[in-house]
Formats: sequence, structure tokens, C-alpha cells
Amino acid sequence: MWGGSSVFTGIVEEVGRLRSLRIGAKSAEVEIDAGVVLEGTHVGDSILTSGVCLTVTALSGRGFRADAMPETVRRTTLAALRPGAPLNLERALSFAARLGGHLVTGHVDGVGTVEAVEAEDTALVVIIAAPPAVRRLTVAQGSLAVDGVSLTVVRTHAASVTVSLIPHTAAVTTLGALARGTAVNLEADLIGRYVMTYLERAAEDTRGAQSLTWDKLAEAGFA
Repeated sequence: MWGGSSVFTGIVEEVGRLRSLRIGAKSAEVEIDAGVVLEGTHVGDSILTSGVCLTVTALSGRGFRADAMPETVRRTTLAALRPGAPLNLERALSFAARLGGHLVTGHVDGVGTVEAVEAEDTALVVIIAAPPAVRRLTVAQGSLAVDGVSLTVVRTHAASVTVSLIPHTAAVTTLGALARGTAVNLEADLIGRYVMTYLERAAEDTRGAQSLTWDKLAEAGFA
């Protein structure tokens, strides 16, 4: 996370397990048991780990090691993990791959907290209290990455968002075990982030133009 520009789809390839977590003064080192995501992976490649983009620093026959920089530790749930914790894993998108979810970068926008999990026919509906940085970029029927899983937003609220999981997603990711109080990594839609930034800058430019007067031009020597 924060160290590169890899892109993912939010479609989990396997659920790995945290083997060890060593927290330093500010950074951390993780070792993760995995299998599927090791295929074709080399040191220096990126793996989306429950929503966090980590760079592989070492490989073994049963997993990989990665470092997490201070910003990653501060902004994600990584430091709260314990050995044995399940982790959603996905290799970076290749040009030959199908984009089954949406564009995910592994740059977490904030940590949310599950408020409720409700069954609705075959689906699981999850309400997540989300920080403003996520809510302002989230729209109904849009996409949201929850612990690295691409989900469709059902609706938005003043302080939370609601997403829905199909049975397959609940079965093959860690999200099927979500419960009230669970902390999750949230990443808003990448396109929404760019659109919001463009609109904010356009508004700033407009305010700047409106504040320009003949007197100010004269003071600047344009009289």
C-alpha cells in the first residue's frame, strides 16, 4: 500500500492465513500462508491482502512475506490482526485478465465498523459505519471494496453505507463471517475519487476567479 500503482479487481482468488505479524516502532512485517496467489508471483509483485496492497519481499513454498510501511499501519486494520486470521488475497490485475469486479488499488480510504448483518433471502445485507472520506465518494449502485472484496452499494446513509453479498461471495471470502463490531478496510471507487477531486478543484478555480478584481490586478502591476 502507498508504495506502487498496482490495480486489482476485488475478486478474491483465495483466503490465506496470517502466519505471523511483527510490529516495529511504526512499520510491520507480515508472513502469510497462501497457495493460489503464489503461482507466477515474484519478489516485488503486489498482492491485495484484505484490501491492503502489499509488496512481496520473500517467497516460500507455502506463503509470502511483506513489509507494511507506517502509513499502512496507521490507516488499516493490519496492526490488529492476530496469527491465524483469514485474509482475502488477490494478485494484481494482468492485461490478459477479465475485470470481473471494479478497479481497486489497495490504497485504503478508511476503516469502517460493521453495524448490522441481515439475511435477505439468499443475500447478506451489511450495514457499515464509514468515515466521511469513504461516504463522500460512495453512491448507491456504485462499487465499494470491503476488505479487498468488490461489492455493490445498496444505499448510502448519513453515517454509513449498505452493501449486499451474494452467497458465493460470502462463501469464498472472509465476509461471510462478518458480525456487528467487526472492523473492515474500505476503499471507495477509484473513478469516483478522480471525479470528486476534479469537481473540488474546479470549484476552487471558480472561487478564485470570482475573487479577482480590477483593484487586485492593479496592485499586481496589470493596470
